[in-house]
Amino acid sequence: MRMHNADETCGVARAALVLGDWWNVLVLREVARGHVRFDALAAEIGLSRKVLTERLGGLVAQGVLRRALYQRRPVRYEYLLTDAGTALLPVLVAMQDWGDRWALGDGTLTATADADGAEHARVHALPGTRLPEGLELPATVGTEHGADGAGLPVVSPHAPATVLFAYPGTGVEWGPIPGAAGCTLENRLFRDAWPGFRRAGVDVRGVSTQLPHEQQEFARAERLPYPLLSDAAHQLAAALRLPVFRGAGRLRHKRLILVVDAERTVRHALFPVTDIPHAVAESLRLAAALRNPVAGGDLG
Repeated sequence: MRMHNADETCGVARAALVLGDWWNVLVLREVARGHVRFDALAAEIGLSRKVLTERLGGLVAQGVLRRALYQRRPVRYEYLLTDAGTALLPVLVAMQDWGDRWALGDGTLTATADADGAEHARVHALPGTRLPEGLELPATVGTEHGADGAGLPVVSPHAPATVLFAYPGTGVEWGPIPGAAGCTLENRLFRDAWPGFRRAGVDVRGVSTQLPHEQQEFARAERLPYPLLSDAAHQLAAALRLPVFRGAGRLRHKRLILVVDAERTVRHALFPVTDIPHAVAESLRLAAALRNPVAGGDLG
């Protein structure tokens, strides 16, 4: 695509060379979700092989994707995000937020969701979805031994189930945003219920878009026994298309709880979370049932 001379020093115009193409955006969306092989991308997007080949070649040439050989006979490549591609994830999540609020919604700023809305449908379609392999986020460990800021798998590799709860943020004055308040309460309830999770062999991880040092201060003050993960780069939000909202100057996760099995597959989704004590207890019941299926039930 040829640029007008006036746009040669314009960052918006340069970014539009990548994101101004509908198919490029969808390719990046699917790679972020873990669909990194050609056939998987073609199936998810519904794009012809010719056009997909062209778009992948262009994104590689622009330095947004890189090819990684995974099979020699015949030769097959995976398409992975480069650092430049990973840096585009907040842009994709911001586009999703705008679309959810203004194109699919009525423009209301809210940290919750209506039962008949797009966000509700998208989250409740997550059961059966597998998280991308190797997805790690910077972690803060409150009272357990560990290195603050080091990468930690989003899903525990040592437990039959992981309860992953996303929350907007702690220590923030939310004002009149419906559904945003209650993050400290939620963390305290998970802390108090921790012995029950441990007896069931279930791990817990909290995740927000706050920076690691912000999470660290809170985790230590509250003596949290489970890790908090920082999704400030929006890797998890992009991987699962999680609903977000803009509050206190940052894109924030809307409150939800996912129960994920040892194979990184989402088994249950609780959203929106309006009754926090009930949701904490229900997540324990559902996660414990993955070890003892007779005791559990299904929840979409």
